[in-house]
Amino acid sequence: MNIARGIAAIAFSVLLFGLSACAGSWDGPPQAPPAAAAAAAAAANETTYLLGSGDKLRVIVYGEDDLGGQYEIDGTGLVRLPLIGQVQAGGLSVRQFEQEVKAKLDRGYLKDARVSIEVMNYRPFYIIGEVNKPGEYPYVNGMNVITAVAMAGGYTYRANESDVYLRRNGSNDEKSVPANPTTRIDPGDIVRVPERFF
Repeated sequence: MNIARGIAAIAFSVLLFGLSACAGSWDGPPQAPPAAAAAAAAAANETTYLLGSGDKLRVIVYGEDDLGGQYEIDGTGLVRLPLIGQVQAGGLSVRQFEQEVKAKLDRGYLKDARVSIEVMNYRPFYIIGEVNKPGEYPYVNGMNVITAVAMAGGYTYRANESDVYLRRNGSNDEKSVPANPTTRIDPGDIVRVPERFF
């Protein structure tokens, strides 16, 4: 009887040790691979991002090579395309612009045109204020306030590193936002790093 109890106690100890070892090595739910996360961010940006002056686009019209090519959105938000002329792109998402081009081509030029549009180069963003190298910088996917400040040479010794002021989509209104990786930067944004008050 004592031997049976001893074996049961040993088995119970081994079981507890095994469970604690498993619990200590668990790293939480599986994370998406970095490439998948980047692709998901790019897809999300494509649906929410609004095109604007300075964006460079690749237009593909399947089966009609002469109608495709690379184009830049001009200062008025228009793109001049072969056959259909000027098309409004500024203020539209990539998908909305695709639909606009398709609709114009379907009106008497092609039957059920298949159009694909992608952003080749985004318009730059601007960073001013208390950074070492204020100015215009090329936008890259997934940009946030921290990467923007890093591109501009980092903060000056006078900088307020907790908040920045952000102007989006050519607006004149500044909005105070946290200076952390959760605050995204869009093409065309103006970031102002304020001076701290002692």
